[in-house]
Amino acid sequence: MDSIVSLFAVNAAVIFTVLILLWLISIAIKDVSFIDSFWGFSFVIIAGVTYCMTEGGSDERRLLILVLTAIWGTRLAAYLFWRWRKEGPDGRYLAMLGKAEPYPHRFSLRMVFLLQGALLLIVSLPIQLGSIPSEPASIGVVGWIGAGLAIIGILFETIGDWQLARFKAQGAGGVMDKGLWRYTRHPNYFGDTCVWWGLFLIAAETTLGLASFIGPAVMTYLLVKWSGAALLERRLKRSKPEYEDYVRRTSSFFPLPPKRD
Repeated sequence: MDSIVSLFAVNAAVIFTVLILLWLISIAIKDVSFIDSFWGFSFVIIAGVTYCMTEGGSDERRLLILVLTAIWGTRLAAYLFWRWRKEGPDGRYLAMLGKAEPYPHRFSLRMVFLLQGALLLIVSLPIQLGSIPSEPASIGVVGWIGAGLAIIGILFETIGDWQLARFKAQGAGGVMDKGLWRYTRHPNYFGDTCVWWGLFLIAAETTLGLASFIGPAVMTYLLVKWSGAALLERRLKRSKPEYEDYVRRTSSFFPLPPKRD
C-alpha cells in the first residue's frame, strides 16, 4: 500500500507542478487553448515516472504499457499542438473564459488546469496500477488482446485525424463524411476509447490492475458525454445545417455501415 501511495503522490506532484507552470504561461500569452496538447503528453510523463518507480515487477508489462502510452500520447500531443498553432485560440475556451469575468485566470486555474490534473490521475489508473509488481509477472492472452486493441485504437485515431486535417486543408466546406468518418461520426474519440480499454486489459491481468477499470470508464464518459462528442455535436448542429443529415445516416460512436437515405 505504501508503494501505491508513494507512486500516486509523486505523479500528482509532477503533474500539478507542470500544470501550474503551464497556467502561468497561459496568462502570459493570453490563451489556454494549448492545454489540449498537454493532455496526451501528460500521460507519457505519468507512464515514464511510473516505469522508473516500479522496478522489480514484470518488465514486459511495464515496458508494454510505457511504449503504447508514449506512442499514443506523443502522437496526440504533436497533432493537437500543430492544430493549435495553425488554427489559433479555441473558441470554446474563449467563450468559457469570457463568462468568467472579472477573474478569468482564477477560473482557468480551477476549471481548466487543476481539473485536468485530477482527471489525468484518475484516467491513468491502468498505467499506474498495471505497472506495480504483482502476479502474474508475465503477459497472458488477455494482455496481448489489450495490446492489439490499443494498437487498433492508435491507428484508428491517427487515420481519422489525418483524414479530417486533409479535408479541412482542401477548403471545400460541408461535413466530413469520407474514410473512417463514413462509419462513425467520431473515429478519433472511438480510437481513444480503444486505447484506454486496451491498456486496462493489459493491467487487468494483475489484481491491482483489475481495479483500474475506473480509468477507461471515466475516459469513455468524457469522450462520449462530456467534453468530447456531445459538446462537439452541439456546436456542429448550430453551425452546419447539413450535419443533421450526417447524424441520421452515420453511427454516433461505434463504426457501423452508414444507413441508406
